[in-house]
Amino acid sequence: MQDKSIRLGVDIGGTFTDVVLEHGTVLFSTKVLTTYTIPEDAIIEGMHRVCYESGIEPSQISQIIHGTTLATNALIERRGAKTALITTEGFRDVIEMRTESRFEQYDLNLTLPKPLLPRNFRYTIEERVQADGQVLKPLKRSEIEALVDQIKSAGFESIAVGLLHSYANDALRKIIAAVIEERMPQAMVSLSSQVSPQMREYERFNTTIANAYIKPLMKSYLVRLKGRLAHEGAGCPIFLMHSGGGIISLENAAEFPVRLVESGPAGGAVFAAHIAARHGLDKVLSFDMGGTTAKICLIKNQTPKTARVFEVARTYRFKKGSGMPISIPVIDMVEIGAGGGSLAHVDSMNQIRVGPESAGSEPGPACYGRGGARPAVTDADLVLGRLDPANFAGGTIPLDAAASSAALKAELGDLWRWTSKPQHLGWRKWWTKTWPMPPASMRWKMAKISANIP
Repeated sequence: MQDKSIRLGVDIGGTFTDVVLEHGTVLFSTKVLTTYTIPEDAIIEGMHRVCYESGIEPSQISQIIHGTTLATNALIERRGAKTALITTEGFRDVIEMRTESRFEQYDLNLTLPKPLLPRNFRYTIEERVQADGQVLKPLKRSEIEALVDQIKSAGFESIAVGLLHSYANDALRKIIAAVIEERMPQAMVSLSSQVSPQMREYERFNTTIANAYIKPLMKSYLVRLKGRLAHEGAGCPIFLMHSGGGIISLENAAEFPVRLVESGPAGGAVFAAHIAARHGLDKVLSFDMGGTTAKICLIKNQTPKTARVFEVARTYRFKKGSGMPISIPVIDMVEIGAGGGSLAHVDSMNQIRVGPESAGSEPGPACYGRGGARPAVTDADLVLGRLDPANFAGGTIPLDAAASSAALKAELGDLWRWTSKPQHLGWRKWWTKTWPMPPASMRWKMAKISANIP
C-alpha cells in the first residue's frame, strides 16, 4: 500500500545517479555510477539501496520525481535519431544561416557551429501562410504524399515539421501530420506549432528539430523506466523536472523531451531558491558542480532568474551565439564544462586546459580504478588532499590516490613541474627556450600539485 509521505527523487548526471528517499521528515540518499547504455539500471539499484536503508518496500512509494541530463548530453554529443525536416520552400537553410551575426567579431577564422541536420536531410514544400495566419498558397496533398514517401524510403526515424508562421495558423501542419501518420505510422513527429508556437523561424525550427532529434531516444528510455519501476513494485506516478523548474508527466516528457534539456540543473536552482527563502535571503548565487559541468544561477527575491531562450553546447569559449538555441521557458544559468570528471590536457598553445571533455562514469577519473588513465579535476582534488579517499560517495567508491598521481604525472606532471627548491630552478631557463611562460597563477597551481605527486 502506498504511503503519501514516501517520495523518491532521482537525478541522472554525467557521472553519478543520485537517489533520495523522503519518508516523512527523514531523508535517505545514495550515489550510483551512471549506466550510460541502460540509465534505468542505476535508478533501480539506487532505489533498492535507499529502500533497504529505510526499511520500506518500493510498492510503498507514492510518487517519483526525476531530473536528468540525458537530453542535454544527447544533443551535445549528437547521438540522436536520423531526423528529417519538412519546411516551407525557400526556408531550407534557416538553421544554417542562423541570425547572420558573428559571436566573435574579430576572429577572421570564425567557424559557425554545424546545424543538427545536414542540408540533404531538409525537405521543402510549396505552401505559404502570412504573418496574420491567412493562407497565401495552399498545400497540395499529392505533393506532401510524394515527399513523405521519399522520406520513408530514406530511412528516417523522426520528422520535424516547421512551416512559416504556423504558430498563427496550423491548418497546413495538420494535413502534413495526417499524411505522415498514414504513410509512416512508426515515425515520430514533432510539430513546431506544438513544440515552440512563437515567432522567429530560426529559434522555432531549431527547437523543433532538437525535439525530434532526441525524441526516439528519450521516449524509449522513459517507457523502459516506467516498465522497470512497475516490475520492481513501484507503480506510482512518475514526474519529470522540466527546464523551467516545474514538473511534467512522464507522457508529456516523452512527447516533448526538449523541455528536459535543463532538467537536472533546474532542480538545483529551485533547491537553492528554497534555501534562500528559508533564510530570508534576497540576493543569492547558486553553484552546482556536477561530474561534467558546473552551473551558476542568480536567485533574486527567492526566485531563480528565468529566460525564454537559451543555448546548448556553446562551441566558442562559452560565448553567447556560439551554441544551438532552444526556445522554451528555462531557468537562466551559466553553464561551463568544468565538473569533477572534466579532463585536463595541454592545448596547442602549450597551456593547461580543463574540459569540456569529461571522463564521465565510464571509465571515470583515474582514481576510480575503472580504467581511466587521464587526469580529471577529481584526481587533482584527491592529490591536493581535498577529498577523503575512504569516504567518497559515502564510502561506496574508494579512491586510488596512487592512480591519480600516476595520471597527473604522465599527462601533466613531467611537463609542468614547478617548485621553489633551488635544485629545480633550472626549469625557468629550460622552459623559456622551449615554450612561452605560463601565467603566474598557473605556475603556482602546478607547483602545489607537483609537490604532492610522489
